[in-house]
Amino acid sequence: MPSQTSSTKKNAITILDGGMGQELLRRSKLEPTPMWSAHVMREMPEVVRDLHVDFIRAGAKVITINAYSVTPERLERDADVADFEQLQQLAISLAREARDIAAIEGVRIAGCLPPLVASYRPDVSPDERIMRTNYSRIVEQQADAVDLFICETMSAIEDARVSAECAKKSGKPVWVALSVEDNDKARLRSGEKLTDAVAVLDRIDVDAKLLNCSQPEAISAAWSALASGIDRKLGAYANGFTSISALKPGGTVDELKSRVDLDPANYAQFALTWVEQNAAIVGGCCEVGPEHIAAVRELLLKHEYSLL
Repeated sequence: MPSQTSSTKKNAITILDGGMGQELLRRSKLEPTPMWSAHVMREMPEVVRDLHVDFIRAGAKVITINAYSVTPERLERDADVADFEQLQQLAISLAREARDIAAIEGVRIAGCLPPLVASYRPDVSPDERIMRTNYSRIVEQQADAVDLFICETMSAIEDARVSAECAKKSGKPVWVALSVEDNDKARLRSGEKLTDAVAVLDRIDVDAKLLNCSQPEAISAAWSALASGIDRKLGAYANGFTSISALKPGGTVDELKSRVDLDPANYAQFALTWVEQNAAIVGGCCEVGPEHIAAVRELLLKHEYSLL
């Protein structure tokens, strides 16, 4: 594990929330659908609200609205595109209600710009014109209510570039989280080099560059490539899947298996390693729950990091 430098020690760390989808399915006991988290939100909105509250109480100072599956493309394929605005606004209202209930100072709400069609599959992304139109629609719905935007699980340079450019027009801070292959090659799931993606994000001048929804080992292996660009906040939030290869566009998350070796304590050790390599933002993605976030917070405090 890298040694902790005095300069790193002075960094104040922002803790993100964890994954919503799988935790919502566990809590609701509803059958998974292609719209998974949005389906739970519509049927049992209090479950979404309460999970946000639990993440805040575990230590998260940034919670992301539950709108990952609420894109025009996914709604048109798996539900009803006419529900787009209603579901976006419901996701916003539940996050704001949760922040009020938790009553903890300094909690920020992040808007969500996800892959428009499918996670991990940039080969099915729409062309740039359609991407720009639909990311702009999402930004328009969220911009007045959120404190920042996270373009997350971006698996190709073009998806990351277009989503970030649309988010930048809001005037809010923009964080971009890239998903890398689950190996030590430091490449996006598109096969493109992570260093090339970082260079594009630097030209756009995003506020933070992160890695997400990849195995923690892959994130650690790719860290030097993430840090290769100009000096901006770096961060990471990994998933707890054994593999993502079984998930197809329109599929359901029950096709994926969770790891049995990534308990809260083990996950927190990965987060500490990233912080020791100058990460300023850490959290969790799929299969990372409030107990993992609490363990991250406790370990960072134990190592005398200050938390925002």
